[in-house]
Amino acid sequence: MTSISTAPRPLRPADLGTVVIMSWSRETPDGDVPFLLACSLGDGEGGPEATPAAVEGLLSRSGIAVGDGVLDATGLPDLPVGLLVVPGAAALTMPGVNAQFVPTPQWRAAADARGYACLIFATRPWTGGEPDDAEAVAAFANHEDTLRTSAQLVLSVRSLRS
Repeated sequence: MTSISTAPRPLRPADLGTVVIMSWSRETPDGDVPFLLACSLGDGEGGPEATPAAVEGLLSRSGIAVGDGVLDATGLPDLPVGLLVVPGAAALTMPGVNAQFVPTPQWRAAADARGYACLIFATRPWTGGEPDDAEAVAAFANHEDTLRTSAQLVLSVRSLRS
């Protein structure tokens, strides 16, 4: 009798390629809301075609489902995903990823005021435009295919206490 292992294969950073984080805030009737877009550049060993499966595997290993709407992770202390914000920098951490970025001052103010940020972790690779082009980021983040195939979380903002 042959058995098939259902254990996920080990995460290989080479499969993910370069993971980038882009930050912005959006005005709402209740004030600015901080957003993050995390995605691969599609430059992993398998190219952009292999990126969706690699990112979905990363998210699955972290207990995060793709395409299930918005997960409020602020009340889930055991979820192995964190957002650390310090003066001039921030980092998204999860098993297999420590993606550091420099948030905009507007994003930082919104994150400080709210105590959380909304993360869109796209399985689609970022393949066009500069990551600092606000219009290109907005178009990608709001694209139906991106939202349908991404994990969306609300994460608590953590900081270092002195």
